[in-house]
This record gives sequence, C-alpha cells and structure tokens, in this order.
Amino acid sequence: MSQQLTLELSDEVYAALQRQANAVGLSVAEWVIATLSQKNHTSSNRLNFQVQKDAARLRFRSHAGAVSLGYATDAGNESIDADLARAYADEY
Repeated sequence: MSQQLTLELSDEVYAALQRQANAVGLSVAEWVIATLSQKNHTSSNRLNFQVQKDAARLRFRSHAGAVSLGYATDAGNESIDADLARAYADEY
C-alpha cells in the first residue's frame, strides 16, 4: 500500500532539495523518498543539515543589495570627485 503526500515548500527549500537530488541523479520526489526511508539516521542528519545549510545560504544571499542608504547614490564623476576631495581633505 502506498500513500500520496502533497507538500508546499518555499522556493529556497525546493531549490536546495533539487540541488541535492541532482547531485545523486534522482528527481526531487525520489530523493525525498530515499532520504526519508533511510534507516541510518546519521546519514539522514547530515543530508538534513546540508539542506538546512543550503537554505540558510540562499536566505543570506537574498539580503545582498537589500540595504537602502535613504538617499539616491550617484555614480557620476562629479559625485566621485566630491567624495575624493572630502576624503583627502580629512586629516587622519
């Protein structure tokens, strides 16, 4: 007898699962079934840790570029020259 289970996963968790499954040549569903049916909890814990670590890394990377300075930055030459002039004028 078999049962069907439907899960809703975040994109980050699914991507981590997909990377793990691709690494061993399985579909995500096959990888999840194989992982859950493993009797050796040490291997399962290591895989679970890797999935959690990958998901955490993705969450961390999602913050890159997410900081707002509260004002528009200008990459124009005048702005750069003004920043350099202020920096060189400061006596350390």
